[in-house]
Amino acid sequence: MNIRIKKIRDKFEELNIDSVIVFKPENRRYLSGFTGTTGFVIITENKNIFATDFRYTEQANKQCDGYEIKKISKDYKLYDILRELGVKKLGVEDDFATYQFINKLKEELTDIELIPLKGTITKIRMIKDNEEIKLIEKAAELTDKAYEYILKTIKTGMTEKEVALELEFFMRKNGAEGPSFDFIVASGYRSSMPHGVASEKVIEEGDFVTIDMGCKYKGYCSDMTRTFVMGKASEKQKEIYEIVLKAQQEALKSIKPGLTGLEIDKIARDIITNNGYGERFGHGLGHGVGLEVHELPTLSQHEMGKIKLQPGMIITDEPGIYIPNFGGVRIEDLVLVTEDGYKVLSKSTKQLLEINN
Repeated sequence: MNIRIKKIRDKFEELNIDSVIVFKPENRRYLSGFTGTTGFVIITENKNIFATDFRYTEQANKQCDGYEIKKISKDYKLYDILRELGVKKLGVEDDFATYQFINKLKEELTDIELIPLKGTITKIRMIKDNEEIKLIEKAAELTDKAYEYILKTIKTGMTEKEVALELEFFMRKNGAEGPSFDFIVASGYRSSMPHGVASEKVIEEGDFVTIDMGCKYKGYCSDMTRTFVMGKASEKQKEIYEIVLKAQQEALKSIKPGLTGLEIDKIARDIITNNGYGERFGHGLGHGVGLEVHELPTLSQHEMGKIKLQPGMIITDEPGIYIPNFGGVRIEDLVLVTEDGYKVLSKSTKQLLEINN
């Protein structure tokens, strides 16, 4: 039996359900391997069904190992399949399904109780299996290679968008499916914007350049940020960079099973705060990465930061300082939580580089 399906079935009793219906793309791919855009995973206590229309039945037959494929049509709808299966307590993705979809299920299946899954599949996905880890490692490797390439390619006079385009082309050419998010390439005064997606701004001598990038490899994401200076770094730039680097490294050293994201976030946050820049670090320290570039667990001061780390989780460690009209620094690694600590998947150097291309 597919171990991922077993993990869902093992939750049936706890959730008081006898079946689930799944169609969030990442959850659907996790459970079935299906990479198309339309389809429903239905898992009961003894059956695995993948339902889709005629456009994807051939693809589903090739990809969805261990599933019975059913073709939906105007004469044979999703509701007919659920009736045939005799389900009574159906788990639904309440954090993804639309209001209209839920209402239509209630309207068509009056004798079936709909029970919210409350993010159960997302929580199961927090722990990566060996296959997932290998795919994320490959995505991280491609990201490191892209960073090495851009350090040799970037020049003053290029726009941020040109840099982002060079990165994406390199990643795709070397085996990535594409970017895992819109690259942040923020230079000079724009580097004080944590989510400064690449713009038409021209990169100038003396600019901080923050590049937050990642790619998808066979569905799985990578995420890494590095900051460098075009030309010679000023003393102020060096000071800010060293504070962020220390915060990033001290947080990294603390990563191990049993600690919460909140506790690790505090280690980095205290260093930045004690150096007088607490108000300039406004986001959480990190997040989970997998089929989505932002997923559980969370390393932050918020409620979700209370989740304890476990072996197999893959997270980011990304403190930053952002000073309006001056610039900013963020340093981010992709990190695997191991049985006794951590393994850094991002291999690119973290020393402050002065680029003179």
